[in-house]
Amino acid sequence: MAEFVLGTGVVTDLREVINKISSHLERTEGIPRRVIAKSRTMEIIADRADYQGNYTEFKFCMSQDNEVCEALLHSVAGHEASCNSSRDNGHVVITCESKSEDDQEFETVMAAISQAAPWPEVWRGQGDKYRVDHISPELLFKAMMQYRASDVHLSPGVSPVFRIDGDTRSSEILEPLSAIQISSLIEEIAPTIYWEEFLKHKQTSFNYHQVGMGYSRVSAFIKSEAPHCTFRFLPEVIPSFEDLNVPEKTMISLAELHRGLLLVTGMTGSGKTTTVAALIDWINSHRATHILTIENPIEYVHTNKKAIISQRNLGSDVETFNDAITGALRHDPDVILIGEMRDSDTIKSAISAAATGHLVISTLHSNTAAEVVNRILSFFDPVERDLVKVQLRDCLKCVICQRLVPKIGGGRVPALELMLNDIKPISDGIKDGYTDLIRIGMQQSVSHSFVFEKYLHNLWKNEIIDLKHARENATDESIFNQMQMGTYSIPRLESIKHDKSSVHGSH
Repeated sequence: MAEFVLGTGVVTDLREVINKISSHLERTEGIPRRVIAKSRTMEIIADRADYQGNYTEFKFCMSQDNEVCEALLHSVAGHEASCNSSRDNGHVVITCESKSEDDQEFETVMAAISQAAPWPEVWRGQGDKYRVDHISPELLFKAMMQYRASDVHLSPGVSPVFRIDGDTRSSEILEPLSAIQISSLIEEIAPTIYWEEFLKHKQTSFNYHQVGMGYSRVSAFIKSEAPHCTFRFLPEVIPSFEDLNVPEKTMISLAELHRGLLLVTGMTGSGKTTTVAALIDWINSHRATHILTIENPIEYVHTNKKAIISQRNLGSDVETFNDAITGALRHDPDVILIGEMRDSDTIKSAISAAATGHLVISTLHSNTAAEVVNRILSFFDPVERDLVKVQLRDCLKCVICQRLVPKIGGGRVPALELMLNDIKPISDGIKDGYTDLIRIGMQQSVSHSFVFEKYLHNLWKNEIIDLKHARENATDESIFNQMQMGTYSIPRLESIKHDKSSVHGSH
């Protein structure tokens, strides 16, 4: 049992001390049926029959030489129906129990005890008798499938919280959980190496398979000294481009690339992992290649189809992304998937692999496609950035950025932004790390790129999303409004070149 220190202030009702400690425990460890409060001279143990309602049994234990003893013994004299006292190994023990919800004698005794002496303002608290019922992984998966939830969050003191269409909703059926239950679940479903990592480093992430239902990326961590756990639901059957409501011809053309760097970007929870899985699955189904994936952890599980696919898990199969990519070049791959580009070493290795004739697919956190170049450059020291920009110009084929937008009638649909390195202004923007030039290049009719506003406008015109959500998800609402009113015109490159030269000249 974890112990914490709580300042309660001047005490006029000892039950309020217990309630304050209980409230703290509910937020950190779950709902207890027993609370233990300690000071230098006293220990109070409070029990209740259920996980809600008032505490109805109190036990006070103090040393016999404590000057409060006589006052307490005097306060309970004559109330033998509710209280009894005893002396044990140099201690005085007083126990009080409520016989009913409206036990007036118990109320009188507790009031007398509270007023018997000045009580400490600082207590050391502990909880006990938490829920220990087994959490069924199968029921969690059934609930995620029933609610069509992308995630479920397990935290002490509250019922499981599901993320449905981007919003979090607490379960009205499942009871609040305890830290003991959550810790037991993590130990049950985590491979030994990850359970040991959790115990040592206070966090871990791994893949869990519920046969016949789906996979899950499980993230377990410690907060306020208590375990928390998140499940990200992943179906057993990898969705197709059609299932994902993304443009099939465009995605197939990207999956047919034989070399270069292809990035799928977006913010957390935008569906990057699923889009990447669909790309890999199409390659696996249509191309006789060797696909090597490096993931932390492995999420969607692929099996050999037309291609050979080798999935390596960071931690259990290889120590670092950089080591895995370096080693990958000796494993005769055609396509390399890097789960996430998270540091300069990984990015350097990815660029090197893309430059040597491999198709490298990876993900990155980014809000727009145009800002990806500067997002990558931020991982490097200034002296390295010019070289990296030239390398990106030569190897970066495409950036897909996506946002999930609520659909009319329920559910969510991806809104995409595509930056293809297919015209000189975009190529120049990459080489110069000039986000505005890249974005304007993406709007030129000679490029196959497109910005969020165009994609959102098409979704709105086709009555897939409503106007409110289309505007909310536009990067530049004024551009969307122009498209809606039919007044949009493609920005001229000359103006941005003039701005660029003046900015560069000012330095």
